[in-house]
Order: sequence, then structure tokens, then C-alpha cells
Amino acid sequence: MAKALIHQTPMQRVWFPSKFVLNGCILFFLIAPVLVIIPLSFNVEPYFTFTPGMLALEADAYSLRWYEAVLGDERWLSSIRNSFVVAIAATFGAMALGTLAALGLSSRYMPRRELVNSIIIAPMIIPLIISATGIYFFYAQIGLANTLLGIIIAHIALGVPFVVITVTATLAGFDSSLVRASATLGATPWMTFRRVTLPIISPGVFSGGLFAFGTSFDEVVVVLFIAANPSQYTIPRQMWSGIREQISPAILAMASLLIVVSMLLILTTYFLRRRYATS
Repeated sequence: MAKALIHQTPMQRVWFPSKFVLNGCILFFLIAPVLVIIPLSFNVEPYFTFTPGMLALEADAYSLRWYEAVLGDERWLSSIRNSFVVAIAATFGAMALGTLAALGLSSRYMPRRELVNSIIIAPMIIPLIISATGIYFFYAQIGLANTLLGIIIAHIALGVPFVVITVTATLAGFDSSLVRASATLGATPWMTFRRVTLPIISPGVFSGGLFAFGTSFDEVVVVLFIAANPSQYTIPRQMWSGIREQISPAILAMASLLIVVSMLLILTTYFLRRRYATS
């Protein structure tokens, strides 16, 4: 380490420690608006504010009343159940369809590969308000509007591109000779996929599934168009309704819980990558 410092120029000696400070400032700038929500959710006041007591770190300035309000309100509990049902179902649907699409796109016999790939990832590029409008008018014709099934199908379409991208990246290093070797040993295509292909591409499948789950769990635009009945509201839809009707710190409490869920997804993705990188 000392020898390396000897060969550094004066500019390099200043830059290397400075870049850590700069990166820390950028990270703080990005994450501070999100983290500020958490202390606000413990406010005793029935409105959004930093009270003098909170700034002085007084114990009586904090309360769990808004978390109790969320967990004791059937509307919030119903939205929590709907969010998990929709997100889990959409995740499994996106993982299945996205994996199949990625396998097809990775084949050299796939015609019009670039065109098909562009169509599949279109939900990531097209503004969500346009997609939501098209989905609403299409659902109105086939009777899927105002149903949880309609929301699940829409979120599957939004999550498939994430799975396709991650699985395609994993398949870039896939050795196709393993599939041929499995076939020469008498394995059926399904057995080859289950015992050879899927274990190898599983990091990409799970990573894409986590992205699909996060996308579905936080999505609100499509639900605004499709879910007209409060019994079909998801968490973001219920938060939107609460902001319009009554601005309550209970929304901040739910937002804090969503931040925790997002952090858990990020940590899960990180540990999955480390596990498969070291295996």
C-alpha cells in the first residue's frame, strides 16, 4: 500500500479520498428525500410536519399511533392483502412467461429476433399512462376491468421485460453443448430444461422475479384505471386515495413500510448475486 502511494501523483493522492466524499454526498442527495419520510411517520401531530419536539429529539414527540391506524383500518389491511396477492401472482406469471421468451430469443433459429425483443420490452419504454389507457379500453371490451385478475394480467405484462432482460443476460454465457449432451444421454426436453438449463439460469430468473415483484408492488397508474372498487385497491392506490381525500400521517407510516420492503428486495438481490458469484 505504501509503495502504491509513493508512485501516485499529487492529483491522484487528492482525488482518491475525494471521490469517496463525493460519492457519499451524491448518495445522501439521492436517499435523503426518501429517508426523511421515516421520522415523519412517528409524528404525534395529525399532519405532515417536523415539530420542534422532533427536532429536539424529545420522546413525547414520537408515537406509533399512525402505524396502529394503518394496521387497525380494514381499508389499509385490504390494500395490503391485495398488493401481496397481485404482486406474488404477477411475479410467478412474469417469471414463467419471461423465461420462456428469453429462451426463445436466445435461439439462433428465432426469426425476427430484434423485432420480437423490441415488442416484449415495449412496456418498459412506452409511458405508463399510455399503456394504462390502452389496457383500460381493452379490458372494458372483454370484461376484465375492475377485477383483480385484470390487475394481475396487466402487472405480468409490466414485469415480463425485467425477467427477459435478466435471463437473456444469464443465457449469454450459457454453454449450449450441455443441452446436446443431455439429449444424447436420453433426456427429454422437459427433463433437460428442469435439470440442466433452469439451475444454470436460475440467478437471472430470480433476479428478474424480484424486479417484477417490486414493479407490481409499487405500481399505481394501471390500478388507477382498472380498480374502481375500493375492495380492489392496492397499497399505492389506497395511498393515492388517502392523499386526495384526507392528508394523514398514516400515509407516511405506510410509505415507511414500503421503504422497508424495497430495502429487503435490494438486499435479497445483493445476497443472491453474491451467492451465485461465489458458487
